[in-house]
Amino acid sequence: MEHHFAQRIGRVRPSAIRQLLQLGDDPSITSFGGGYPDPTLFPLDQLRSVYDHVLREQGRTALQYTATAGIPELRERIEDRMGRDGVDCSAEDVLVLQGAQQGLDLVAKLLINSGDVIITENPTFLGALVAFAPYEPDYAPVTMDKDGIDTDLLEWVLANTPRAKFIYVIPDFQNPTGVTLSLERRHRLLELANQHDIIVLEDTPYRELRFEGEQLPTLKSLDTEGRVIHLGSFSKTLAPGVRMGYAVASPTILTKLELLKLAADTQSSTLNMTATARFLTEFDLDAHLEAVRPVYRAKRDAMLSTMAETFPADVKYTRPQGGLFTWVTFPEDFDSARFMAEYSLPQARVAYVPGGTFFPMTQAAHYARFSYASVQQEEMVAGVRRLGHLLTGSGDARRSSLSSTLP
Repeated sequence: MEHHFAQRIGRVRPSAIRQLLQLGDDPSITSFGGGYPDPTLFPLDQLRSVYDHVLREQGRTALQYTATAGIPELRERIEDRMGRDGVDCSAEDVLVLQGAQQGLDLVAKLLINSGDVIITENPTFLGALVAFAPYEPDYAPVTMDKDGIDTDLLEWVLANTPRAKFIYVIPDFQNPTGVTLSLERRHRLLELANQHDIIVLEDTPYRELRFEGEQLPTLKSLDTEGRVIHLGSFSKTLAPGVRMGYAVASPTILTKLELLKLAADTQSSTLNMTATARFLTEFDLDAHLEAVRPVYRAKRDAMLSTMAETFPADVKYTRPQGGLFTWVTFPEDFDSARFMAEYSLPQARVAYVPGGTFFPMTQAAHYARFSYASVQQEEMVAGVRRLGHLLTGSGDARRSSLSSTLP
């Protein structure tokens, strides 16, 4: 039978990188690929207590339908956390989502017609590109440095991109680079957005995982014109399986996002919303995060120190102040995808995410994203060591991984 699918499905393609990473399911492989939090840090006892109480005492309402925007108790807890982070909002300004990933889809659905332009960091979050793709956008990627998106180049892009509809940024410990947008550039980005009357989509799933340095204000807290859509998530702070995220935006924007969510899924899980609200009421999420952050810092330090000891001198990597990732830069003639397929996986038994797929337009083969979060530290150090020895000890491996495409 011949199926006549919509044209947009042609924009959503399986990634060759995903196919490579399926090999990471092999328990003999050390995978730095997924952006998963450390499962040993999940607050299992507290969550068990919360769900037991909710089902026992509130089961008939917690298993029922509820409002699309989310239950009031959870929206109020999110309002409180946003207020303590400098954002002046009410519970009415909060839309509960099936993880922040749903927010990426809803915003693109709200704003993008085929051929409209999304301005992104370069590189940017692969999951965002997957979410945006069905709406057939074009992209205007803006290069980054150690201080985040280049706002001088952003100014030029805004002046020369009439169909730009929104700027998508991850200001804190960006995925994939781990870089944080500087305070000066946060102010400049919003100044340019105001000047060009463009919406800013701020994605902050890693914000509360800062383990060194000064916490910088969210773009939403600096927003004076109601143009920032702020996406937050409990996936990296509580547990991803709960699937709780949220959007905070002006009433005009939020009302329309709520309508789109109603059409997509009616509502997020009443049970999970009720449990999350109770967790935030009965337990101290900030205390939990205080215990989590040093673990991630120790893992980052272990990964980077092992890279420093074992990787060739011409391989560079970022030093994030939080989050889950470091971004590795190989020499320009190196193909990280080919090297992983032909050497890293079969010989070192190590997987990572080759970096080309994070670029919206022109892919660059000589980058890779490494996550230090989910692999336990001893295994992580051993895996980085094996990879480092392979990179330094095999001239044939490096020569055969010069820029080329996978067959």
